[in-house]
Parts: sequence; C-alpha cells; structure tokens
Amino acid sequence: MNAPDKNAQRAAEIMQALPAPPTFATKHEEQRHRKQRLAAAFRLFSKFGFDEGVAGHITARDPLEPETFWVNPFGVHFSQIKVSNLIRVDHEGAVVEGAHPVNRAAFVIHSRIHAARPDVHAAAHAHSTHGRAFSALGRTLDPISQDVCAFYGDHVLYDDFGGVVVELDEGARIAAALGPHKAAILQSHGLLTCGGTVDEAAWWFITMERSCQVQLLAMAAANGAPLRTISEASAKQAFALVGSAYAGWFQFQPLYARIVREQPDLLE
Repeated sequence: MNAPDKNAQRAAEIMQALPAPPTFATKHEEQRHRKQRLAAAFRLFSKFGFDEGVAGHITARDPLEPETFWVNPFGVHFSQIKVSNLIRVDHEGAVVEGAHPVNRAAFVIHSRIHAARPDVHAAAHAHSTHGRAFSALGRTLDPISQDVCAFYGDHVLYDDFGGVVVELDEGARIAAALGPHKAAILQSHGLLTCGGTVDEAAWWFITMERSCQVQLLAMAAANGAPLRTISEASAKQAFALVGSAYAGWFQFQPLYARIVREQPDLLE
C-alpha cells in the first residue's frame, strides 16, 4: 500500500472513531436541540466580538414547520439571547411565535436562502470586523492556509450591494449568488454562511472571519507582493478534510461545550 492509500485508510479509521451528529426520536426533540444550538451560537458570536449594534442574525429552520425559521429577536444583544426569547418567523415575515419583532434584513436574506435551499437548515450573517474589511476588497479568499481551504471552490462574491437589505428581490439575488455553496462574501457588507446544521453554519462563519483576518494580515505583511498559495491538488485534499459538513459540525462541538459551561442560562 502506497503512502496516499495509507493516509486515506488512516483518515477513515479516525473518522469512524469520532462522535456522530445526534439523531432524534421526535421532531419536538430536534426542535429543542436546534434552538439550544442557535442560542449558543449567538453567545459565541458575542464572545468573539461579531456584534455591531443590532446588526446580524442566525437562523435555524424549524423541523416541525419547515416553512418557518427561528431567529434572534430584533434589538436584543447577542449576549442576552437564550432559548426562551428566540422568535419563529414565516417566509412572509410574520412572527408566528415569540414576543419580539424580527429584523427586516434577517427575514429578507434568510427567507430567500431557506426557500431556495432545502438542504440549508441554518444560515449566519453578522457585521464582523475582518469580514467587513475583507468584503471591501471585492474578491474571494485565496488558499493561503490549511484552514481557509474549507472554502476552496465553495464560496462566492456577491458584488451587487444595493444598500441595507430590506427588499425581497435583494434577498433573492443574494440567494441566487450563493447557489449551492456554503458561504458568500457580501461586498461592502460582510460574510454569510450556511449549513445543514446550526453547528455548521456557525463554525463556517467563525472560521471564515478568521480566514479574512489572516489574509488581511498576510497581504499587509507582503506589502503588495503576491501571496504564495497552496496548490490546487493540496487545496482540494485539505477541503475534503476540513470543508465537509461533518468537519463543520464537529469543530463546533468544543465551542458549544465551552459556552454552555460558561453561560448555562442560554439554555433557559
């Protein structure tokens, strides 16, 4: 057996020993799980400084009524969000469960993504510092590190910024630009990520923000010189390991355990 085959076999053995995403006996149990993950994601976004006033939102498709989704209540800081104050919104923008209003931009962007992508159960968007700075460059991320290879061939640039997103046609254009990918850089706006679980969508956002920071630092250090990029073959190999849905889910688990231990009130 040659070295690549041995490496592939070893990788398969490691994957078999790792925990698997949970399964649920009922849709109510799955709903509770998604809401807990969603509340935890907001607390983590606050901890990492991704908040900017009232901007930003993460959504989770409701497993009981898939044409609706859970989202943060408008005007409540990420650090104060818990399971009990999440709101549920339909694709027409009406709050069908909860006592707070919805952010119009959250409805406009996320409703179009959830409608266009049945495979997407969660999406995240926030006005994080490095994501906004990188979005001003009008380009996608380069494969300059192992971590950023999670987005190799799997993110796009949306360069049709039309001001604050409050109209459905803008949300539809963002969803169309996103296509089948896991992430988009919204020029002059910020980052958008999605996934089959809240865990994935949140982790992709966290690592994409850090990837933007790394590339900005590398570009500044290079003083205008071209950055050395990873080869296509190596980037594809890394993507298969760090860019899979499972990798996104798995890398969120230690963060979830950490934030629940630090801030258990999020589960209330």
